[in-house]
Amino acid sequence: MWSEHCGYKNSKRLLQLLPTKAPWVIQGPGENAGVIDIGDDLALAFKIESHNHPSAVEPYQGAATGVGGILRDVFTMGARPIAVLDSLRFGNLGSGRVRYLFSGVVKGVGDYGNCVGIPNIGGEVFFDEGYDGNPIVNAMCLGLMKKDSLIKGEAEGVGNLLVAVGTATGRDGIHGATFASEELSEDSQASRPQVQVGDPFTEKLLLEASLELIHSGYITGIQDMGAAGITSSAAEMGGRSGNGVEINIDLVPVREPNMTPYEILLSESQERMLVCVKTGHLKKVQQILAKWELEADEIGKVTDDGLFRVTEDDKEVAEIPCLALTEGCPTYEREGKESTEVKNLRTKDLSNVRTK
Repeated sequence: MWSEHCGYKNSKRLLQLLPTKAPWVIQGPGENAGVIDIGDDLALAFKIESHNHPSAVEPYQGAATGVGGILRDVFTMGARPIAVLDSLRFGNLGSGRVRYLFSGVVKGVGDYGNCVGIPNIGGEVFFDEGYDGNPIVNAMCLGLMKKDSLIKGEAEGVGNLLVAVGTATGRDGIHGATFASEELSEDSQASRPQVQVGDPFTEKLLLEASLELIHSGYITGIQDMGAAGITSSAAEMGGRSGNGVEINIDLVPVREPNMTPYEILLSESQERMLVCVKTGHLKKVQQILAKWELEADEIGKVTDDGLFRVTEDDKEVAEIPCLALTEGCPTYEREGKESTEVKNLRTKDLSNVRTK
């Protein structure tokens, strides 16, 4: 949660300088996606995210799961994804490895969207030797929604149930968030197990099921299990609502034997959601999920103490304030220097430049 990928330790101070408020802004920073009013009671949800490090060691899955993540971020707001875009940077195409990365990333982005039924409507690509060892893979999703369909990733209602929806939890992607924050090196290939593996066909089922759940009125919040898995999704939902969350590790559906609480909490297995279900509505939620051939398992509840608490065999194995995980991350103020190129431009003689 305090990794660069989740906490934005280096960039948060700069991002906070950007304008985020306007009459048409319905949802600004702090949620899974931004939402703006586009008129006629309609709103547009959008999210752009990088998946650079995973794509550098496993280009196809790294790019594909990047698309999967932003799709989930958009439909958890109550919007139906309608388009994917990408912005890519690679090194010199004369390098065999760069060509391998290029072809894998482009195919991963396209394949995932195609399988879910979301078109890639545009993108850009640029090649420079500066990106030889570390490509930039930015994926963006746009979603359309009714303004009154907006839902947030909050754990509202003390006593309400926390329900895991989608695929079972495995060991894939553990420490994916911290890996995405590290400097790439010759040893980075050893981090392939930390790259998540996507299943776009399950994502399509999850998309339809999530939108139906949102419109059902049976839930108060929904959150993608992305970076840092259950830890981030549960802590974020608790922190946003001012409540606490309690997770019973014994109830989390797993697909591998002998998984420790540590592994279960940090797994980044794809196509999973955490849903806050109103008391007394679990069976109705499970019926909706069953229609889409998905599981819905109660794994915890909302509490009133503001704590992220984890139990195993009726024993407490972890406890920390939700806000310490989500808001307590330190930020860095780096020294800024103006580049020589910019300095030269400032002193450039423009007296002979024609303006007409």
